[in-house]
Amino acid sequence: MPQDEKKTEFEEAGQEEQMSLVQEFLLFVVENKKWWLAPILLVLGLVGLLVMLSSTGAAPFIYTLF
Repeated sequence: MPQDEKKTEFEEAGQEEQMSLVQEFLLFVVENKKWWLAPILLVLGLVGLLVMLSSTGAAPFIYTLF
């Protein structure tokens, strides 16, 4: 059998299309049943969004919410 036709599992995995970070995280959550991570990441994302918006023209509107 020629060397080109015989591929190891490692070589096949290297030629697969790479997943994005979000896809990889969702696959991790589904396979490992770590659903408690979703609310934590959602809250961290919302806090990050508030921090980013606080340095823009939207800051006065954000401060009126609190």
